[in-house]
Amino acid sequence: MKDLVWDKILSVGVTEIDEDHHKLIHIFNILNHAISDGESKEYLAATLDELVYCTVWHFSHEERLMLKHRYPEAQDHKAEHQELIQSAKELQQLLLQPGVSFAEEHVLFLEQWLTKHILTADGRLGTFLSRVM
Repeated sequence: MKDLVWDKILSVGVTEIDEDHHKLIHIFNILNHAISDGESKEYLAATLDELVYCTVWHFSHEERLMLKHRYPEAQDHKAEHQELIQSAKELQQLLLQPGVSFAEEHVLFLEQWLTKHILTADGRLGTFLSRVM
C-alpha cells in the first residue's frame, strides 16, 4: 500500500483542523508501514489504538468548534463521528481475535474512512468555519 500524502485537496481551509488531519494521516502511514514491514500484532494494535485515540481527540476538537460557532450541521456531523469511531472500535476488536491479522482490506477501510470524512463532512465544516472565524 502506498502512503497517504497530504495535499491541498485535503485542506478544509482551517489551519487547526488541517493540522489535526495531517497528524492523523501521519499515524495512518505509520500503521501502513508497520503492516508492510511485518511488525508484530501487538505493535499494529498499539498503532491502531493511537490512530483511534487521536481521531477521538480530533473529533472532540471539531465538535467544540461546531458548538462555538453554531454550525447548523453539527448534529449530523457529530453522528458521523460516532459512526466512524464505532466502526474503528469494531475493527480493533476484530483484530484482537486469535488468527485474525491485518489485511489490505482493513487498510483500505481506514484510508477511505479517513479521506472520505475529510473530503465531505469536514470540507463543509471548513467552508462554514472559514466564513465565521
